[in-house]
Amino acid sequence: MKTLLTVSALALLAAAPLPKKGEPAITPLTQTSGGVRPAEQLALRFDSADLTFEVLPDSETLNGIAVLGFTAKSPVDRLLIDLDKNLPVTAIAIDGVALTPAAWSNPEGRLTIRLPRTLAAGAKVSARITYGGTPHVAVRAPWDDGMVWSKTPDGRTWFATTSEGYGCDLFWPCLDFPTGEPGVVELHIVIPKGLKAPSNGTLIGIDTLPDGRTRWNWRTRHPNTYAIALNVGPYEEISGRYNSRYGNNIPMFYWYLPGEKAQAEKLFAEFAPTLDFFEANVGPYPFGDEKVGVVETPHKGMEHQTINAYGNDYAKAIEGFDWLFQHEFTHEWFANQLTAANWDDYWLHEGYGSYMQPAYGLWREGRARYAAMMQTQRATIVNKAPIVQGRVLTEEEVYEADKGGAGQDIYVKGSWMLHTLRGLIGDDAFWKVTRLAVYGRPDPKPGNFVPRFGSSAEYEGFVRQVTGKDYGWFFDVYLRQAALPDLIETRRGDRLTLAWKVPGGGRFPMPVEVSVGGATQVVPMTDGRATLTIPAATHYVVDPDARILRRSVAIEDMQAWRAAQAAKRATP
Repeated sequence: MKTLLTVSALALLAAAPLPKKGEPAITPLTQTSGGVRPAEQLALRFDSADLTFEVLPDSETLNGIAVLGFTAKSPVDRLLIDLDKNLPVTAIAIDGVALTPAAWSNPEGRLTIRLPRTLAAGAKVSARITYGGTPHVAVRAPWDDGMVWSKTPDGRTWFATTSEGYGCDLFWPCLDFPTGEPGVVELHIVIPKGLKAPSNGTLIGIDTLPDGRTRWNWRTRHPNTYAIALNVGPYEEISGRYNSRYGNNIPMFYWYLPGEKAQAEKLFAEFAPTLDFFEANVGPYPFGDEKVGVVETPHKGMEHQTINAYGNDYAKAIEGFDWLFQHEFTHEWFANQLTAANWDDYWLHEGYGSYMQPAYGLWREGRARYAAMMQTQRATIVNKAPIVQGRVLTEEEVYEADKGGAGQDIYVKGSWMLHTLRGLIGDDAFWKVTRLAVYGRPDPKPGNFVPRFGSSAEYEGFVRQVTGKDYGWFFDVYLRQAALPDLIETRRGDRLTLAWKVPGGGRFPMPVEVSVGGATQVVPMTDGRATLTIPAATHYVVDPDARILRRSVAIEDMQAWRAAQAAKRATP
């Protein structure tokens, strides 16, 4: 494979000024990920991507060749490929035949390629796209996206990509929506001498080029659209193997910066116990035939499939495990194996992604640790918008409050919804539902499942399937309403009346535990209300173990006070 740039071109690029954070600017189309898609994109099945990247740290530029394979699901006469226009295309070939520049255009970040002939349903096409330029630099990764160019403490290149929010088109030509996953991806990453490039999937080999640079070759299957990741640095490596509960033997790798061996070994020691938790409760690690991979990055973290980004500075916490490592690793099941088909359902990623830290705390240490971790999350739920809006959304419409999104609530409110559901239907049913959602079957074993797409509606169906009951009332309130259910307590003499008040005024027969004189009973609340007889002098506690996500005036008052204090500090 030839290098992508000549020596003279390299010199010219190295002399150009380096981009600042947020540069070069991207179009609104490139900044948008997901949402309603053009018919031409929905007409394609993305079969394969062979991606070559030439990483040029001195000029902070990137060059690439992408060979993309598609099958038409319905007739199509042009390809619409998402690609940032800051990476201009210099050549395109369709099925090996070069096109003239007049056959393509990319004014706003959607590369339009006019095919030589209409592609019939069932027909295949291969597009070879040569491109390159100065990719967008992230301002504050991973909360926004782009290239993260950095230096190690001793001044060597340390580089990473993030693209969950703005999308894969920031650095390679792709279909930038959740169901645009390619079936298989091969990556060839050309980097300067002395550096390493850990990436997705299985390492096929490392080639040394005549100029001393190396090309790292990887292969992965069914990667999430934003899960392809470039990571470049002078990494050192720890490796080992995990003997799975399911009989397979899984390779594990951690790539870290020089000088951190002791801390790196402690983090690596968490890999196998965390794997065991997931395999014991959810099911087999989805990518056991590839690897468990983690790489230290100059940004906080991201769930890049089989090469999770880690940037938590080896932080120590009272829980005794690294929450960021555990959270990103959770996404191998909830994001990479189970992928939401629509950004509107991303609580399936982040609600589970957040719930699995306290669930792991419970598994490791018991109820006290679980309760403490859940209460920390509870204080941050804001209830400004429903978790699910019932339409096809972009990433920004989910994450940004000024666009009507639920934002952080897809994490913490989603987590508390799962906590409440687990208490409602019981542990056994909860994990059976979870297993169906992740694998699409109750009996997952290595080799009998592949990554899949899911939705909120499907998840509700799995709850009905496992329990034999319709819990639409539960999901109507927690997913499709912003406000929380409010449990109204009225005590007159020796009579205590409990009544649910829910947004929308619908049914909410959520049973409630009440502790009376130290003895706990379950109150059915079949019609959303119940009356108990409790002697006036007897102490009682409603929902003593905080099993139910419901309105808390104390939390509302605390949040309002904190907002007022922040406003005071912001006033000159």
